[in-house]
Amino acid sequence: MTSTTDEPPIARTAGATGTAAATPAPGTADSAATSDVELLIGGMTCASCAARVEKKLNRMDGVTATVNYATEKAKVSYPAGIEVADLIAVVEKTGYTAEEPAPPQPATHGPEQAPEDPELTDYRQRLTVSALLAAPVIALSMIPALQFDNWQWLALTLASPVVVWGGLPFHRAAFTNARHGAATMDTLISMGTLAAFGWSLWALFFGDAGMPGMHDTFEFTVSGTDGASQIYLEVASGVITFILLGRYLEARSKRRAGAALRALMELGAKDVAVLRDGREVRVPVDRLAVGDRFVVRPGEKIATDGTVVEGASAVDAALLTGESVPVDVAVGDAVTGATVNAGGRLVVEATRIGADTQLARMARLVEDAQNGKAEVQRLADRISAVFVPAVIVLAVATFGAWLGLTDDTVAAFTAAVAVLIIACPCALGLATPTALMVGTGRGAQLGILIKGPEVLESTRRVDTVVLDKTGTVTTGRMTLQKVYVAEGADEEQVLRLAGAVEHASEHPVGRAVAAGADHRFGPLPEVEEFENVPGRGVRGRVEGHDVAVGRLFDALPTELARARDEAERGGRTAVVVGWDGAARGVVAVADTVKETSAEAVRELRALGLTPVLLTGDNRLVAEAVADAVGIDQVIAEVLPEEKVEAVRRLRSEGRCVAMVGDGVNDAAALATADLGLAMGTGTDAAIEASDLTLVRGDLRVAADAIRLSRRTLATIKGNLVWAFGYNVAALPLAAAGLLNPMIAGATMAFSSVFVVSNSLRLRTFR
Repeated sequence: MTSTTDEPPIARTAGATGTAAATPAPGTADSAATSDVELLIGGMTCASCAARVEKKLNRMDGVTATVNYATEKAKVSYPAGIEVADLIAVVEKTGYTAEEPAPPQPATHGPEQAPEDPELTDYRQRLTVSALLAAPVIALSMIPALQFDNWQWLALTLASPVVVWGGLPFHRAAFTNARHGAATMDTLISMGTLAAFGWSLWALFFGDAGMPGMHDTFEFTVSGTDGASQIYLEVASGVITFILLGRYLEARSKRRAGAALRALMELGAKDVAVLRDGREVRVPVDRLAVGDRFVVRPGEKIATDGTVVEGASAVDAALLTGESVPVDVAVGDAVTGATVNAGGRLVVEATRIGADTQLARMARLVEDAQNGKAEVQRLADRISAVFVPAVIVLAVATFGAWLGLTDDTVAAFTAAVAVLIIACPCALGLATPTALMVGTGRGAQLGILIKGPEVLESTRRVDTVVLDKTGTVTTGRMTLQKVYVAEGADEEQVLRLAGAVEHASEHPVGRAVAAGADHRFGPLPEVEEFENVPGRGVRGRVEGHDVAVGRLFDALPTELARARDEAERGGRTAVVVGWDGAARGVVAVADTVKETSAEAVRELRALGLTPVLLTGDNRLVAEAVADAVGIDQVIAEVLPEEKVEAVRRLRSEGRCVAMVGDGVNDAAALATADLGLAMGTGTDAAIEASDLTLVRGDLRVAADAIRLSRRTLATIKGNLVWAFGYNVAALPLAAAGLLNPMIAGATMAFSSVFVVSNSLRLRTFR
């Protein structure tokens, strides 16, 4: 999984999301000698664990590490001279396990047959047994009417396995951390439950609690009683059970949160019918090579990115991009791996394989985004790192304060245990990564790739969206719009003769005329003596006529001159058609506006954004397109390097600018904008320079992307408000004796479940 970074990513003005390897810390090795690795971290149970591992790795010279508790992964950039084994050794010395992910294996089953997470199975088993044993203990302790003679010994018998075996993961983690001089949430749980259990054992064996006829009562707040007759078996077993329930629900929710990425990675075909010496040979898809030709039958998945070399069909990309309508493809068209052939037989030549395919790049972008951290999460991690030691100090202070003020050991002990148990930094650690996992996963399902958590902050501030015209607002393909004919001329003849001559031309305008003529009137006649007149047009001999198309006529009849001017005022390109020395008609072609662009502009306006059209085309064409889609501000006739200046000028006016583009000439502008959105149908340079990639060529997805990003950011902030607010409110209540330790345990467990459940609501985004 290690890889050397050979070339730096395009520099970004804002919202940079390049790899850590591209931005070494001051004084470290040059980026060319820096490698990246992803490690799977085992044994982490809370956010403070992740903070400890991250801190230890970052102390190594030249190492930059980010550890994500929700994904249980570390993304590490390290210089020459350090080996992956050294990184793993540091993690293991910290008390956790680390390993490189196993190379991906061709899937032999669907996601529904995937083996279950062993951690999830373990939590479920411990939870089931603990719940069955703890339920009667809690009932006996809380309901005096159920307390028969010597009931306390039955409670001890039932509670002991819960505390010892059910709580073993917490005790083991606490012991491991203690050996390394650290304290985590497991330390709090283990200390609290073992203290309650130990007090109960002392009271039963050495106090009065073991006497026949002993009765106990449950209260929601701390109350003083005779310490020798007070037992806390329901607290010890109940807290363990509640926290196991919380851990189980949390682990299951985390698995669901990452389901979108797993589903994305499992979309690809497993094998493929490759053409070898004219015969079809079925081989695993990982044995495909660039240049191989393979057969895709109706209903089969296209094995990898390629170009159609034989056949015509419709391709369904719904699973990959969320686009519901199949797209027609024919010879020469590009197709994407993991899409489904919905029509006829195709023969495709592979152009990208393995990690270079669009599917692999999508999965990589989503995973990188999920492993990243927003600035607000870094703050939460810093708080979590000091939170546990602070809580232990607070618990000791609470015990001392209660003992000094009331001289009641039982009340002091109960309040201290409540403080230990209520304080859990898990919700803080889960607030950002779970929302990010679900939001980016849902985005991938809809054809929206968010490069990193930093992007979310930008979407909230954006107030202006700059739209490139060609390929973004328009299709980027010239099409025939209208035919004007002189008096006495025939429209069919004008278009057939013009199309016949232009059929031999490579110019986009010529191809549009030829395609329009062929579509309307069928096969075109042959052209002879074809000649290209640079900058002016083409001519040739067709059906006995000397035909000229372009600007090859010095004078035009009045009606044709008027028609040409009308076409150009409407933003179209007009070419004159004539034969035998006389102009007979004018053909108008234009780059067609996408059907969805006007709706997309309305949606962007509804989000509070001001749209601006940016193009290198002439102003008349640009204004015609802007009028068609409802854009008021137009910046036209700019060179590629001037697009960057246009974006900078808008930013200098105090605007927060998003840029949507698809071409090589848009890459610099995308990188300069506060938020870059690249059409996935565009060039690699544009996609690399952007913050958000829109897999479909539909501008409406830009509005969806901004809405999803804003919704994800709002969810993160809601989670953090809850996580901070919960601890701020709960700790004083526990210290004041207003919370029974068992109620504290239940509340703490469900705080994490609440955060994860709130994040899962993003799965319903439409």
